[in-house]
Amino acid sequence: MSVLKKQFAEKDVQRLRNLIQNKSGERNTAGVGYTKSESETHIEGDIWESDGRKWTIIDGVRENITKLDKFKSSAIPLFCPSCKHIMDKQLDSHYFKSYGSCLNCRTEFETKLKIEGKWETYLKETHNREIDKHIEEYIAYMEDTISESNESYITEAGDIQKWNGGIDKKRANNALEEGVKYLNSLKK
Repeated sequence: MSVLKKQFAEKDVQRLRNLIQNKSGERNTAGVGYTKSESETHIEGDIWESDGRKWTIIDGVRENITKLDKFKSSAIPLFCPSCKHIMDKQLDSHYFKSYGSCLNCRTEFETKLKIEGKWETYLKETHNREIDKHIEEYIAYMEDTISESNESYITEAGDIQKWNGGIDKKRANNALEEGVKYLNSLKK
């Protein structure tokens, strides 16, 4: 029978308890140090300013917001997001901008559709989506044009000029309806 000759410290006992309870990251002693009086907690998507910089949290990671963020989103990655291969072919950058994958992934996708007999349906749906987008843009443009006022105009010198005439709203609405009807007729 062996007798334990050393007494364990409370922190050692607490450390063993934490390990047994699978809490290995928890503290077993009180820490001493400086903490900010105002501790800010931020969640995903928050934007805040600290030390003269803007920050946000994206996918759980704190990131600095810079002027180049728009460029970062339009840049071509080194690896295809679908197949994880290096995007080194001449056309990969063009296919990534259009479809979000490399030339090989796009070719495999289209080949799969052709084998399954869904290619013609896919082409029709794509064509119709493009026409729907054109219709939306045309309606927004026409509504903006119809609603703008041209009763007066201010010159660079600051003079106000009164103009006669303007847009015939009834005629513009008829043109809008005819344009939408024509674009809908282009659908397959």
